[in-house]
This record gives sequence, structure tokens and C-alpha cells, in this order.
Amino acid sequence: MDFLEVIESVRAEDASVQTLFGDAGDRTQTRRGQVNQKYMHKLSETAKFLGEIKTGKRPVYHLQEALSTSDFPFLYADVLDRVMLTRYEGIIPDWTQYAVRRTVRDFRPQEISKPWMTGTGGSELQVVKEHEEYPEAANFGELPLTTWKVRKYGRRIGLSWEMIINDLNNELDDLPNQLARSARLTESARVAELFISSTGPAAALYNNTNKNLINIANGASANNPPLSISGLQDGLLVMANQVDEDGNPIYIDAVTLVVPPALEVIANNILNALQIELTSAPGVRDSGSGETRLIVNNWLSRRVSLVVDRNIPRVALTNGNTSWFLFASPGDSNGAIWLGFLQGHETPELFIKSPNARRIGGGDVNPMDGDFDTDSIHYKVRHVLGSTIVDPRGTAASRGTGVV
Repeated sequence: MDFLEVIESVRAEDASVQTLFGDAGDRTQTRRGQVNQKYMHKLSETAKFLGEIKTGKRPVYHLQEALSTSDFPFLYADVLDRVMLTRYEGIIPDWTQYAVRRTVRDFRPQEISKPWMTGTGGSELQVVKEHEEYPEAANFGELPLTTWKVRKYGRRIGLSWEMIINDLNNELDDLPNQLARSARLTESARVAELFISSTGPAAALYNNTNKNLINIANGASANNPPLSISGLQDGLLVMANQVDEDGNPIYIDAVTLVVPPALEVIANNILNALQIELTSAPGVRDSGSGETRLIVNNWLSRRVSLVVDRNIPRVALTNGNTSWFLFASPGDSNGAIWLGFLQGHETPELFIKSPNARRIGGGDVNPMDGDFDTDSIHYKVRHVLGSTIVDPRGTAASRGTGVV
């Protein structure tokens, strides 16, 4: 999204929300549901004005003259905010394919109950005899698993007054893209830190107690198998062996395979193969080879989707290029990992600092006049989110080393 594209976007529903704290600075957008048509018209004109400067239809000194008006700095900051939001939404994060997105109402710790609780959807219904009451689900809603909460993340960017005067448009042209990328990187990092450790799969999540480490103890045919068709078979078997609180099977149809870049080719070769050729012995002899030869359509491509996560080798200094992970797709269950956002503040928000100076003799003071001590202009981005492990039964992992 560029400045020219903002012209049309400002006519849509305003995407901003109110400030959390009164001293947070001047919000760069109007409040949701309180769109002022006069303001939106001025914002559209500002976007057009900036677009003409960027394309050379207007000279740069027009921009410097505009900065002297009382409302232009806020309109300009609003344009930056909208560009940042659109670019943020244009970056599709990988975590949405294997983590569950949630919202919370405030910063207080939130209690989460187990996804597969006793007596709920995973259990068989009981016989109800004539004239008898229906049996009540045992322990429904009484099995808290963990608590979690969201936190503020952000960054302040200071621009010198000289920088603003010399070339404001070019200096800030890439700012929305940088802030949008930083917000998405923060989300990915909060998810990654829950399932990746310095040695590969995080031991707090993947272990024999949770029965989700792919090894012989949890039903696999090998310990930490490398990524292969047989390795995937072991991983799916480990996940299939998981049961709910009543000992009933947990049904997981779709699975997401998460691999480091080093395993991208292997994973794509497995999932995109048209057919799979299998051999095994003993069995019906085939052309004297002593093995059964079986060719099947690649059903894995219909059940398993692929995500290449560059955080794996970045965090896992050991086994970072061999570790691989399986996650139940969020639509199949409540998921192993949740990423939560503050209700009403689900996207990053941009602020500009109010001026703290006064001109001798009066006159309007705007944010572009800068700080009293340094003449600098400060922008702030805020993103509120938090993550937690909900249920280890929705995931399995292997270090890919072939050893315990």
C-alpha cells in the first residue's frame, strides 16, 4: 500500500481504536465507529498531496510549508499508520497455520481449561433410561490447565528536526513497512519460543510425560527419526496414540508439518510426490526381489500442509537443521499453542509524541516542531500480545538425529 492507495482506503471503515492510556501521546487515527467525514476528506486530500510529492508532481518545499499547519502533521501520521496496518495485514504469518489466535479483554492473567475435558465432546454418550435424568458431564469446566496474559511490545523512533526539514518524505517512506515487519516478527518469536529450544524441540513441551516426543517409548519405530515418509508415519502414530481425559482417542484430521529451511526440499519432495513406492519383507515375492512392492497415491499431500519456519535454526543452535514438528491444525482442536491479542487492539498502533514546547509570541505548535530540548520528532509503535502452551497432545516433534 502506498500513499496514493490511501486515498481510497480512508473511505472504508476506520480501523483504529482508542488509546489505552491518557498520556500515551496523540493517536494517529480517529476512533472506531466515530469517523468524522470532514476529517476523512482532509485525510484523503493529504494522501493525494503526499502521493503527488512522491511522484514529482509537486515540489518538496510544498511539504515543508504544509508542516507549518496545525493539522497536517496528524494527518500525515494517520497516513503512515494506515500504510503500516495494510502492510502488516499483507504479511501472512506462518504461525496461523499451527497456532490458535485468541483475544483477551485485559492484561490480567487468563485461566484456560483443557481442550479435551472429561465428559465433553470426546466421550461417548451414556444410556438414559426411562424417567431418569440425563447424566451430567463430570468435571466440566473444572480442569484449569494454565494461566496466561498479554503484554505490551513496542519501539520508539526518533527523527531529528534536520532530517525532517531535509527530506521528510523519503526518510519516512519505508517506516510503515519496517514497523509492520517488526510486529509480525514479534508474533512469530512469541510462538517459536514455546516449541523451540537451543537443542531443537523444547523439552518443556516435548517429553515422554506428554507422550509427544517421537521415539520408541511413545509408540514410534525409531528414536527421533530424520524427516522421511517412515518418520512422518511415526509422528502421525505418536499423535494418534494421544487420548483425552477419559482415555478416548483424540481425532486429528489435518496436520501441519513445520520444518527448518534445511528440510524444505525433503518436505516438499515428500508432500508433492504424485505416488509413493513402498517395499517390505516378508510378504508376497515380487519378481524374485524378496519384497512386496506397493505403489500408492500420495495421500499425505491431502492431510499434511507445510510451513518452513526460519526461527528453528535461529533458536536451535544444535539440531536446528534436522528438527521437525507436527501440529494439529487449529481448526481440528483447540491447538497446542495459543497466541492472544488484546481485544480492540489486535493490530499494531502508531503514535506521534505531542510537542512539549511553546513559541514566544504565540502561534500553533505541532508535533513537527519537535522536542523542546533536542528538536527531535518521536513516533511510537505499540503491539499487545501474549502466548502460551495449551495442550501438548496437539503436537509431536523429532530432533531428527536418529538417537535418543
